[in-house]
Amino acid sequence: MDTKHVDWRSMRDESAPAAGPEARQSGDERDEGEAETESAEAAVAERTDLVYDEQHGEWVDPETGEILREDEIDRGPEWRAFDAAERDQKSRVGSPTTNMMHDKGLSTNIGWQNKDAYGNSLSTGQRQKMQRLRTWNERFRTRDSKERNLKQALGEVERMGSALGLPDTVRETASVIYRRALDDDLLPGRSIEGVATAAIYAAARQAGVPRSLDEVRRVSRVDKMELTRTYRYVSRELGLDMKPADPAQYLPRFVSELDVSDDVERRARSLLDNAKRQGIHSGKSPVGLAAAAIYAGALLADEELTQSEVSDVTDISEVTIRNRYRELLEATQKPGERAVGSTA
Repeated sequence: MDTKHVDWRSMRDESAPAAGPEARQSGDERDEGEAETESAEAAVAERTDLVYDEQHGEWVDPETGEILREDEIDRGPEWRAFDAAERDQKSRVGSPTTNMMHDKGLSTNIGWQNKDAYGNSLSTGQRQKMQRLRTWNERFRTRDSKERNLKQALGEVERMGSALGLPDTVRETASVIYRRALDDDLLPGRSIEGVATAAIYAAARQAGVPRSLDEVRRVSRVDKMELTRTYRYVSRELGLDMKPADPAQYLPRFVSELDVSDDVERRARSLLDNAKRQGIHSGKSPVGLAAAAIYAGALLADEELTQSEVSDVTDISEVTIRNRYRELLEATQKPGERAVGSTA
């Protein structure tokens, strides 16, 4: 019986239809479609005005409401919290690194509460053991004198920032300034408290929430002369770009403490803007100008506000307030007119 060898591979090749123009055309169209899709996705990814809907995992055009991207991965926690205590309890990660701590918050901190995880008080032996652990933990966290001094200085920055009501961003900036001064070896011959006070004063001015020298001195452990001398030295050596404080930056805080209306603040701001245009503010204390502007604004708004009340809040003498507010009012008067509140 004769057997024939059949080449199934050749038969498959022969039976396969030849790739004609229609097949090549469909492949080209598919490639063009994929290219258009990729370019569209790239265009969407480059847009910065899209709004992310966390509940549905979608990126939405705020103007048209069109959903441009969907099925995004939710990178947040899988649990929900309804207050700060519950959030701290459920969180499985630590605090972020910060320059406000000498070790940037990377070490372990043992709390002072002598209680276990269930809130039960520890026994006498356990309390003694925890106290020994706290002692050794503090020794390991500050291994040399440089770290001990840095810890003390950053503690002063935190204390003064809290007393002055400064936000965490300002305290963080002050910590960075102090670290730069320490790295550049600017501390020899100067006290730790003096450099820390100068750093918090400079950080507040950089952030646009300045505090006067008298305000900083009251919460510091150094006198005004040492503060000004150290501040000038640190800002010069570190090349800090410190512009003169704007008197208008003091207005919101002083107005809030004096409990006057928004009309007073608006008029005070107008007086300061006019003084800047005429160059009256040059060479004068910004805090004194702010205090005088508030008093003059109260006169223009027919509100009862004494120079003594403004002086107590701003720590500016009544004599300075009288001199400055007359200058501000005279700058707004036409020739021949008499300023409000002036005597004939």
